[in-house]
Amino acid sequence: MKIELKKFGEMLISRPAGREAFLAMSAYLIRDLDKNTKIEINFKGVKVLAPSWADEVITKLAEKFKNIKLLNTDNASVQATLETLRKYSGLKI
Repeated sequence: MKIELKKFGEMLISRPAGREAFLAMSAYLIRDLDKNTKIEINFKGVKVLAPSWADEVITKLAEKFKNIKLLNTDNASVQATLETLRKYSGLKI
């Protein structure tokens, strides 16, 4: 399953928007998927990724699925946010 984050916008910044995005994913994309399903999270086209938005989406996806791969993480904002999540939220990917 490939999740294109750009579908949720180029600037992913608020916790409420992240919560809404995760609920949409839960209802339509990941609802019936097994926890061992390979999930590819694609950051292509994302200009700004804030820790609050990512905590609501990336952290929750990582808690739900065991096999997650991050794609196109070369953006400085994405890299900084992923580092923050690894440090403070215990993100293991």
